[in-house]
Formats: sequence, structure tokens, C-alpha cells
Amino acid sequence: MSTSSVSKGCFVFKPSEKKKKKTLSPEDHFTRGCDDAENSDVRFRLCRDLWDKMKTDTEALQEELNRNILDSLLDFTRRCSSTRQHGDWASRMRASEIPTAALVLGVNVPDHDITFQSLSELLQQSVTPHVASVQAKECGALKHLMKRVLERLMDTVVTVDDEEEEEEEEQTSARLNSGMHCSLGTLCAWYNTNTKKSNTGTPGKKRSSTVRDDPQQPPVVIIFKDLEAFNPKVLQDFILICSRYVERLPLMFIFGVATSPSTIQRMLPHSVSSLLCIELFQSLSCTQHLATVIDTLILTPQFPFKLNGKVMQVLISIFLYHDFSVRNFIKGIQLALLEHFHSQPLSVLCCEKKAALLHVMQLGHQDSERIRQLQSFKRYVEKQEAQEQVHLLTDDAHLKEVCQKLIKDLRKYHKNYYPVLRCLHALTSSLPRYPLGKQIRELHLICLEKNIWENEDYQSAMKLLKMLAKDQLIALLQRCEETLQPAKSKKMKSAVVQLEDLLARLKQLDTGAAEPPPGVEDGIISPVKDLQKKTDLFQLQKALLEMNESRRSKKLSPFEVLRNEALEFIDSLVKSHLSPPESQPLNEVCYYASSATVRRHLNATPRTSIQAALNSPVYYLQNERLKTEDGVVSNAAPDICIVYKLHLECGRLINLYDWLEAFATVVSAAEGHEPDSDDFGKVDDVKHARFIRAVSELEFLGFIKSTRQKTDHVARLSWGGC
Repeated sequence: MSTSSVSKGCFVFKPSEKKKKKTLSPEDHFTRGCDDAENSDVRFRLCRDLWDKMKTDTEALQEELNRNILDSLLDFTRRCSSTRQHGDWASRMRASEIPTAALVLGVNVPDHDITFQSLSELLQQSVTPHVASVQAKECGALKHLMKRVLERLMDTVVTVDDEEEEEEEEQTSARLNSGMHCSLGTLCAWYNTNTKKSNTGTPGKKRSSTVRDDPQQPPVVIIFKDLEAFNPKVLQDFILICSRYVERLPLMFIFGVATSPSTIQRMLPHSVSSLLCIELFQSLSCTQHLATVIDTLILTPQFPFKLNGKVMQVLISIFLYHDFSVRNFIKGIQLALLEHFHSQPLSVLCCEKKAALLHVMQLGHQDSERIRQLQSFKRYVEKQEAQEQVHLLTDDAHLKEVCQKLIKDLRKYHKNYYPVLRCLHALTSSLPRYPLGKQIRELHLICLEKNIWENEDYQSAMKLLKMLAKDQLIALLQRCEETLQPAKSKKMKSAVVQLEDLLARLKQLDTGAAEPPPGVEDGIISPVKDLQKKTDLFQLQKALLEMNESRRSKKLSPFEVLRNEALEFIDSLVKSHLSPPESQPLNEVCYYASSATVRRHLNATPRTSIQAALNSPVYYLQNERLKTEDGVVSNAAPDICIVYKLHLECGRLINLYDWLEAFATVVSAAEGHEPDSDDFGKVDDVKHARFIRAVSELEFLGFIKSTRQKTDHVARLSWGGC
């Protein structure tokens, strides 16, 4: 639609038919691209319900793990507030000192937000309504820090004079103080007004009995989430200003420290740190936190969704070698869960036992064929008789009946696997050099990979267990009994009974019964006496053979008999219940195995992605004009793609002028100039500017750098073609 008019004006054209943009729900995104759209809604519901349950459990777990440190911080704030209000302030600390809690959280920075959020909520509920949290990225200058603190405490918009220029770093803190007095003065006036209203009974935010007992002066708590990231000069000036108001304003700081408490002394000079009364608080280590999360989410039959060994190894490697973040580890589990239900049509059976048995009977013919294509099911069919194989491969009804039995067997396998895994870990986690790992996750990874009893480390562990004394063996067997007690399966209850019997028999042994009979001992020593005599080689060989035979024929003591019996019992449990999941039919229904997908999403390789985009811009720009043969970039491609392709043809050093002429030649062809014309390949100002911009972008991406070897050259940093 168009119009023509001599005068300028505004014309409104109403569309004939208005189309509303449809907003896609999470279920629509999940369904799009699913291998089997028929049961995608059921899979989405199962995935959502399972993740909601896992999320609830992890949040409750994290709250429980942080409870001790948070309770300690709450007690600290209450104690400081009570000390100030009851007149003991001067006796405990100087009047200008600000009570400060240094909370050492560790280098797992992504997890800190959850801790600080819980801390802020608990402080507001039980200690004081005046809590402000600030981060370094929003407090680059002192006035920004002041603005954020005041806005979050007063719950209003605070304006900063924009006409006032930014103060220089070399200016003294005295000048900064004189310029910002009014801001903290405003906070003091607001605080006095607010506390007077609360004391006269004005309705406000509901607080617990702790605040009602001492409502006169609730503390003003300022939380610095990432202390190391703050500008030391800004932090110093802010503390100096606050120290002048601490008698009128009950200020309190909480420093979030990721590395070491010595950071505070390194960032603040003595003249500033002496204004703080610091108390140190240490949180739970991230590795202990991870062990508890793995124990709750993975090493339990409660959740039907499982990770295979490779996926588990990827998530643990990212945790140990990248971020130490339990939060990101949980996100990795969430990603694997989503990918499993999205890409595996048979994940409809990855649910509670009753629902899974019901879904088996509702499977269609296509799903039955998918079951027949599973590697674990093929191995199961091969072990059956010929007639049974025919029924399984041709009769869908019979297949469903068998699948119901296999689903039940898979549940029983998990119910027995995890208690025996804990039992074996209890036995071996305290052995010298930890042959099967110190953490249970290490033992779990070994069991996921292959039969653990075929592992050399397992054999070494069993040999070490045979060297244990009576008291040590009894203590370890009691730990095994405790780990097996909560299990509800019949086999585990039977194992507990057998362990109790072994323990009772071990405790009844006399200490003297463990000593070898004197006759046997003499038989062992006598060949040694013969060796002390002068003898030839034949006699020496004969004596050594007699010693070996005497050791073999040595009668075992009652304790050694019981010890061997106990270890054989443990060995039988391991061989019965710790076979790898791949040996179980239909394990693909519950186990997610695509470690490459998890690694690609969580541990991305940006250089590879950038090179793919520069080599094949057609896939990113969706422009058919850019489609060319493999290894060739269209002359209509973006400038950076052309420059990148040309730089691949050069050696370690690239001549900028030659590079520019080659770029101008390619661009001229794209503009439609004839090769014989005078303008073809000519470098003008526009082409020169385009080339400089493309080269600058390539340098920013890290493919080239300036070099001092030659003035008009740049050095290539990528591999190949040198």
C-alpha cells in the first residue's frame, strides 16, 4: 500500500486481516522434533513430573546442607544486634568498628546465589527487614555502590547527580566523603523514621518474635556477594564512610569470599580493615556437597532415570576440572533427562513401576519393533530357546508380557545394586591407597564400566581385607550391615541375616583361639633351622619345598576360617548384584548414554563453532546465494568469511598488502565487474575500509596478531597451511 502527497503527513493503513503470533508452550517445543509424536505428550508429562520431584529433593537437600552455616550467621547478627542494644557495644568492640561476617564459600561461584538468597530471606524473616545485597558488576564506582545500597534498603529510586563528573582514582577518600555525606544522612533519617513508626505500632512487615523482643534498632545488613571482584578503592571508601555513621546507624557487613580469608587483608589496608570486627564462617566444601547430591539423585532406586558411565564421567569431569559447581552438575542431569525423554521413544517406560507396566500394554506395533531393535533385548533373545525366539520376534502380545517381566527385573536389579554398592564401599573406602576409590562415585563408575570382580583393583582390595585383624573386620562388617538394613528387597533382608550370624560368630571367638597350634608352628620353624646348617643346593631346594608344603598344609585358625567365609559371602553378593547395567535387558529405557551430546552442550568449543561459521556461512545465514562446493567460500559471503578463507592460504606470516589485493579481487567479482575492466581488483577507500574492519574482527577472534618481525605483516595463530 502506498500514497502520494505534496505535503508531509502521517497516514495509517489498517491491515485487512490481523494475524496473532502464536506463543509456543514448553510442551510444543518438546514435541517439535520428537522421534515419535504419538506419545510425546506422555513423555513430556513424565519428564516434567520426574524433574519436579528431583528439583524438590535437591532444593531440600541444599537447604539442609546450608542450614548450619546459615544458622551460625543468623546467631552472629542477633548477637551483634543484642550487644549494641544492651549497651555492651563499647566493651566488645570500638564504637567505630562495623561487625563483619566473612563467609568463605569456595570457588564454586555459580552456587553462591542460592546461599545468599536463602540468607537474605532468613535474615528478613527472623532478624531484620533491612537487608541489601550487592554485586561487583553493578558497583563499578562509589556512587553506584551507594545508589544500589540505598535503593535496596529504602525500596525507592535514588537519583545521582549526573552533572557531577566521575571522581579520579588518585583523589583522597576525604573528598569522596564530603560529596556523599548527604546520601548516608538520608539513609539515617529514613531509618530513624522507619524505626519510630514500627515502635509506635504502625503496621508493617511481619517479623518473628526475635525482632519483637528488641524492635528499637534492627541492624542494617549489607551483603557483598563477590568480594574479590569489587574495586578495592571503592570498597575502602565505602567502609570509611560507613564507619562515621556506625554510631547512628547499626550497620553490619557480610562478605562473600570465594578464595581465602586473606583476601580481605590484601584488598583493604590496615587503616580500613581495623574499622571492621571480622568473624570467619566456613561453608561446606563443594565436593562434600556433590557427594550428597549424587547419593540423593543417582545412587538410589527412587528415581527411574539413570546415567550410564560415560555421561556420569563427563559431568564429574566438568565439575572437577572446570567450575566445582554443584548447581551446574544438577543442570547437567536436567539436560540429560530432557534429552533422554526427547530422543528415546521408549522413555515412556521410564517411570514408576505401576505406570511402566501399564504403558507396556499400551505400546503400538512400531514401539514393539523398537524394543526388538534394542541391543540388550537382542542379547536376551539370543539366550532363549528357538521357539521362544520366534514368539518374541513375531508376537507383539507375548512380547509385551515378557517386557513386563523384564521391567520388574530391572527394578529389582536397582533395588539390590545400590545397597550392595554401599556395602562394598564401606568395606574398601578405608583400605590403604584406596584401590576402589575413596568416594562412592568412583566405585560406581567402575561398576558401570564392566564386571568389577574382573578388575585387578578389586582383587587387591580383597587381599587387603584378608589381612585385617578381628576388631577391624568386625567394625567393617557392622558398617556393611548398617548399609544393608534400609533395603527392602528379600535378598537384602536375607543378606542382613547372614551378616548378623557371621558377626555373632566372630564376637564369640576367644582371643586365644586365633593363635596357631604349637605343633604346626614347630613344623614351620624346623625347615628354617635346617637352612642354618651348611648344605648344598639340592638340600636347600628340598628345605624350601618343605617350607612351602608346610604353609599350604597349615591348619587355619577359627578366626581365619570365619574371615574367609565373610569375604566369600561379600564376594558372592558383589558377583550377584553388581553386574553393569548394560547386562540388563531393556536398560536403554532408563539409562541415558549420549555423552557426546552432554559434552557438546555443557563443555562447548567456541573456536570450532567459529571456524564452522566462517567456513560455511550458508548454514548460519540461510542464504542460498552462499551455497558453494566444499572448501570454497562464495564471493558474496560476508567480508570476514572471505578474509578468513584467504588467510588459510597463507603461511605463518601474512603480507597485508597482498592480502588486501586478493580481497579486492574477490569483492570485485562479487560486484559484477568484468575481469578485463580497469576497475576489476582496484583497491578504493570503501574496499580498504571493509578489509580493515574484517581483519580487525579476525584479530579480535584470535586468528591473527601483530608481529614485530615485519612491519607490514601479521602473524597467523591458527594451525595448518604453515
